[in-house]
Amino acid sequence: MEMQPKLINAKSGRDEVYSDQRIVDFLHKHLEEYGDPKEDIQKCLNYVHDRGGFVLLGIVDEAIIGAVVVNETGMSKFIPENILVYIAMDKAHRGKGYGKELMRNAIKLCKGDIALHVEPKNPAKFLYEKLGFTNKYLEMRLAR
Repeated sequence: MEMQPKLINAKSGRDEVYSDQRIVDFLHKHLEEYGDPKEDIQKCLNYVHDRGGFVLLGIVDEAIIGAVVVNETGMSKFIPENILVYIAMDKAHRGKGYGKELMRNAIKLCKGDIALHVEPKNPAKFLYEKLGFTNKYLEMRLAR
C-alpha cells in the first residue's frame, strides 16, 4: 500500500470528503493519551482555515491513516514561524515509515522554523529527533 498525501489549507478551503469532523474524530482517537478534547482540536483547525497553516493527511484507500496539523504563527522575528500542533498515526499503520514520510512532507511545506511540544515519554520524540528537531529551550508556563 502506498500512502498518498492530502493537503488542506486556507487557500484550498475546507474539504467535503476529508471534513473537519472526520479529521477531528481521527486525531481525537489516534492521539490517545497525548490528545486534546475535540473542541480544542476543532479550534486548531479553525486557525488553519482562518489564519494560516495546514493539515496534511496520509491517505490509503481513501482512509485517513495519519494526520499532521501545523499552525503558522506570523511572528518570524520573535518565535518560529510554524507550530506543529498535532501528528497522529492509526495504530494499524505505525512502524511502516508512514509517520516519518508524513513529517518529511510537512517539513517541506513549512516556510521557516518549526516548533513543537512533546512530552518526554512520548514515543514520537524519537521521530522528531531523527528528523533534526532539538531541545533548545526549557519551556516554562504560568497557569492561571
